Amino acid sequence: QVQLVESGGGLVQPGGSLRLSCAASGSIYNLYAMKWYRQAPGKQRELVALITSVGTTIYADSVKGRFTISRDNAKNTVHLQMNSLKPEDTAVYLCNSLLVVVPGGPMGDYWGQGTQVTVSS
Repeated sequence: QVQLVESGGGLVQPGGSLRLSCAASGSIYNLYAMKWYRQAPGKQRELVALITSVGTTIYADSVKGRFTISRDNAKNTVHLQMNSLKPEDTAVYLCNSLLVVVPGGPMGDYWGQGTQVTVSS
């Protein structure tokens, strides 16, 4: 059974930094794109950043220049370094991954439980 587990959320003052991590565990044959989404109360879930298996990255305009996504393929882990945090970054951050469990098997879409990030003075 595949699990995605996020860590690193918390309370930080405006201008501060946090580093989120997401570890994928279980029977995994191949990890493809790994993504971070966020959802604030009363708002739609939005894609924050994406990284492909070869390291290509995409960012939401609202976080460009402040957030950096990276991955460690040997550890099936993705990180999100968040700098210059703003109150509007407050949300639950969720990890998402497309992966294949067995060779030749279907690609599945997996989600973590989420980690709360609160930016407030």
